[in-house]
Amino acid sequence: MRAYANMAVPALATAPALSTPDTHIFEDPTPAVDVSSLPRLSDEQITLTYEIERTVKEIREGRWRRIALQFPDHMLTDAPRVYEHLTRGLGKARKSQNGALRNGEQNGTPTETELSAQLGSSSIQENREDEERLFILGDTSYGACCVDEVAAEHVDADVVVHYGRSCLSPPSRLPVIYVFTERPLDLDPVLSTIRETYPDKETKIILMADIPYSHHIPTLHSLLRDEGYADIFATEIVHDPSSLLPNRTVPSETMQEKEALCDYALFHISDPPTALLLTLSSRVASVHIYPTTSTTTTPSAALASTSLALRRRYALLTSLSTTPIFGILINTLSVKNYMHILSHVQNQITSAGKKYYTFVVGKVNAAKVANFSEVGGWVVIGCWESSLIESREFWRPMITPWELGIALQGDEERVWTGAWEADFEAVLSAEKNNNKDEKTNGASNGVSNSQAKDDEPTNGIGDDAATDDYDSEEESAPPEFDLRTGRYVSHSRPMRSKNTVAKESPQDTQNSRAASSSTALTKRANGDIASVGGVASPGAEYLRSNRTWQGLGSDYRSEEGQDGVDGRAAKMEEGRSGIARGYVVGDEGRRH
Repeated sequence: MRAYANMAVPALATAPALSTPDTHIFEDPTPAVDVSSLPRLSDEQITLTYEIERTVKEIREGRWRRIALQFPDHMLTDAPRVYEHLTRGLGKARKSQNGALRNGEQNGTPTETELSAQLGSSSIQENREDEERLFILGDTSYGACCVDEVAAEHVDADVVVHYGRSCLSPPSRLPVIYVFTERPLDLDPVLSTIRETYPDKETKIILMADIPYSHHIPTLHSLLRDEGYADIFATEIVHDPSSLLPNRTVPSETMQEKEALCDYALFHISDPPTALLLTLSSRVASVHIYPTTSTTTTPSAALASTSLALRRRYALLTSLSTTPIFGILINTLSVKNYMHILSHVQNQITSAGKKYYTFVVGKVNAAKVANFSEVGGWVVIGCWESSLIESREFWRPMITPWELGIALQGDEERVWTGAWEADFEAVLSAEKNNNKDEKTNGASNGVSNSQAKDDEPTNGIGDDAATDDYDSEEESAPPEFDLRTGRYVSHSRPMRSKNTVAKESPQDTQNSRAASSSTALTKRANGDIASVGGVASPGAEYLRSNRTWQGLGSDYRSEEGQDGVDGRAAKMEEGRSGIARGYVVGDEGRRH
C-alpha cells in the first residue's frame, strides 16, 4: 500500500494562451456607456427617448408584420418596456384603423350580398395574422453600431428597428428604422467653451456632434449666430459614410472644391471613434472635442492630435510590405457591397504576388486570429468604424482595405500625405475611376496597340523568349528587406515567382496534371516552397517547416520515421458516450 500526500492544485496566475480576457472580448468602436450612471426612465421618457409614436407610424406605413428590435448592451434594460409600449401603440393603431373602416362601411349602406361576402371572408385567424410580432435581439453578431441583419433573419424579420448611435452603413437586405435615442445636454457650458475656444468670431467653424447629441446642433447654431458668429456651419445627419464629413452635410463651397474644407475648424460634441477622428483630422484645419462624460463642473474642449496615431499606422503599413501571407477577416455580413470590396482586396493581394486566406468571424478577439500564426497581417472588412482595430493585444497588425493599397506599394511609390479614408466605398470608387481611365487610354491607343500586336512573333521561339525575359526579370529584381529587422526576405512575393515549384520531367508533369485536383502536399525541392495541386502554397510550407504540431497522428512516429509502430497511423478508438451522470465505454456496457 502506498500513501500519497494531499497536494493542492495551484490556481492559474494568468489566462491560458488561447483564452481571451473579458476586457478584450471585442474591439467595439462604439463609445462605452456607464450603465450604472443612467437613470431609470419614466413611461413618458420611454415614449420620447425611443420615439414610440414615430416607430409605430413607420411600421404601419410599411405594413411590416415581423419586427426585430436591436438594442446596444446598455439599453437592454429598457428593452421590455419599449416592447410593451410598441405593442400597445400598434394595437391602438390597428383598432383605430379597423374602426375607421367600419364607419366607412356603415356610411356606404352595403347590400345584403356584400355583407355576407365580407362576413364569410373575415375570420379570427386572419385578424391574428394582421397583428405585428416584435422580437428583441439580445446579442449582436458584430458591432452595436451596425444593423444585425444576420440575427434579424433568424427570426424572419421584415424590418429592423435600430436603437442608439449608429455608423449608418447602408444595409444590404433589410429595411431599417433608426431611433437615435436622443440624450440631454446642457448648452450653457457648451456655449462658453466655444467662446473660449474661438474668440475670433470671423473664424470658420463647423458644428458637429455624435448622433445621440445631434439634435442640439440647430439650437446651438442659432444661439451662436445671435452672438455674432457669422461663418458657422451646422451639420445635419445624412446616410452617407463616404461624405467629406462622414454621415454629415458639408458647406456648400466644399461641394465644388474639397480643399476648401481645410479652412474650417471643427467643434465636435462627444468623443468620436478613432476612425472618425482620423478622417476628420485629415480634412479640416483643427478638431476640438467637447466631452459629454466629464465630471468637472467646467468642462473644456481639448484639441485633438492624431499625429502619433497616424505615425503608428504608417509604421504598421511599412512593416507589412514584405509580408508574404495576408488574412482577410470578414467582420460583416450586413454592410452593402462587402462582397465587392472582398473581390477588390483579393485581386490586389494576388496582383502583388502574395497569398491570401479568407476568414469569416463574428466578434473579433486576439485569441481567434492568433491561431493562424503564418498570417503576417490581417485586412478587416467591416463597417467604416469597426474596420480600424488599434488594440496592441493582437499578434499581427490589423489594417483596413484602404491601408492595404498603401502597404502593397513599393518603397518608391509609397508617400504618406496624412490623408485618411475609413469607408471602403472610397476604395471602390477609386477603382472604378481607374478602370474608366484605362478604358479611355486604351481606346485612344487602339490603333498603335493593334499594330504592335500584329508585329509580335507568333511562333514558339517568340513565346520562349518572352518566358525567358520574365524569368530574367524575376531574377534581376532588387532584393527586399524587412525594415524592422534589416534582414533579406526571400519569399515576400511567393505567388509571383516561377521557381517556387521544382522543374519536372514530362512524365512527372503528366502525372501532376492528372492529380491536379488533389489536396495532398507535394514533396518540394530544396529552396522551393511547398505546393498543393501544383500551385505554390506558403501556408503549406509554413505547416511543413515552422509548425511544431501538425495535427492528430503526426506526433506518433517510430524511430525509423514511420507513422505508428508498424508504419501505419494510430488506430482510432471509440470514446465515451452518454450523459454526464453515466458514461458508457465502447461495447463493454460499463457505466462510469
